Amino acid sequence: MDDGGRGSWRDLLAAGRRGTVAVLCGGVLLFAVDTYVTASLLPSAVAEIGGEPFYAWVTTVYLLTAVVSSALVSRLLARWPARRAYVLALAAFGLGTTVDAIASDMAVLLVGRALQGVGGGLLAGLAYGLIRVALPQRLWTRASASISAMWGVGLLVGPVLGGVFAELGHWRLAFVALVLGTVAVAAGVPAGLRRSARAPTVVPGPFPLLSVLLVAGASVVLSVSGLAVSGDGVTARGIALAAGGLVVAVALLAALVVVERRAGGSGARILPAATFHRGGRLAALYLTMAVMMSAAAVEAFVPLFGQRLGGLAPLTAGFLGVCLASGWVVTEMVSASVGRARACATAGPVVVVAGFVVLTATQQADAGTGLVLTWVVALIAAGAGVGMAWPHMSAAAMSPGTGGEDPEDDAEGERASAAITMVQMLAFAVGASYSGVAVALGSDPAGSARLLYGGLGLIALVGGVTAVRARGAV
Repeated sequence: MDDGGRGSWRDLLAAGRRGTVAVLCGGVLLFAVDTYVTASLLPSAVAEIGGEPFYAWVTTVYLLTAVVSSALVSRLLARWPARRAYVLALAAFGLGTTVDAIASDMAVLLVGRALQGVGGGLLAGLAYGLIRVALPQRLWTRASASISAMWGVGLLVGPVLGGVFAELGHWRLAFVALVLGTVAVAAGVPAGLRRSARAPTVVPGPFPLLSVLLVAGASVVLSVSGLAVSGDGVTARGIALAAGGLVVAVALLAALVVVERRAGGSGARILPAATFHRGGRLAALYLTMAVMMSAAAVEAFVPLFGQRLGGLAPLTAGFLGVCLASGWVVTEMVSASVGRARACATAGPVVVVAGFVVLTATQQADAGTGLVLTWVVALIAAGAGVGMAWPHMSAAAMSPGTGGEDPEDDAEGERASAAITMVQMLAFAVGASYSGVAVALGSDPAGSARLLYGGLGLIALVGGVTAVRARGAV
């Protein structure tokens, strides 16, 4: 739709902007592919370098450093020009990936994963922050849709890339390919981000140490609690530990909200002050986005139930697992093109809930082709609901009532933009932790599936309520 007031895809990809979009999307794609590629090649890596007792820490270290670094994006932008900050993120990611490619033991691999997490978290957070700096506001919705769509592309490419190289017995080449991708993105930075080389216009406030520690603590607890219900032979003690860890993590995140609210105008915050303004809409925006992202964590368990309940072959079950991401990506592009931001933002969570209701009601053993096709439609619908709302809500979150003329407005806008990625990753971790507990609690595969889909549907229902509150900001 070529509405000059709202911009268009042609406008976004015009000369002078397409390089910016390519660089920002490329950075997020690197992070997304790396997130999914490692899971598929890790068994081969461990078989060669050892360290099986630390298998799960490969993901835990990665998540921890990614979440913490994403929380610090606004401070990085306050100290360094945006282009230099982006190069730093690429350097950290590329260095970590190189370390992984040459790792001789598990300790070295974990160091590489930590560096990858730092770089990946920065790349994802900077992508939203640089949209504000490098592109006019009329293009923020389409740019947000493009960046978010990279996660769906990563879900499709990552497991295939890792599986192919693992099958060939050359798992290290997957990391080599990521290094080459990093170099390619870095080559586009000078031209793509040439408008983002200005010096920062704000002075960073006190370091938000307590907030960062709470974010880190929640990330670690969520990751570790998931270990208690992973693998075969899950025990009652493991379930209790995982459920307790989920409660502790939510409590830490609640404490984060209290600390951030009390920080007031001190600047020692990782969330914008507008999050806590009475009558404001930013908190409702973040909460709605978090709820939808929590529900999206179901994708990791869909292939499991496709095999156990639908009798699908592993490859077919894998395709079932990407239905949600496919619905998300396609609908996101359509939603960003059509406009009608408030309608899409309000209807999105409702569509997510509808998808999970159908999934919950149709889980049974020995499911036939008809039921499996119903699952396909419901998963696509759930993803479509996220895709309908996400680009409009993320664009709204990047401008929480600020105009950008005042330096403090810039600081708040940078915090608001950077917080999108942090909220996204923490919410996904919460959803994944709940999913692990739900699957373990079921008395049989069908019961586990109903607990999983039903619980996430109830969580998504909260998003339907908060979306009504948030629509005023969209």
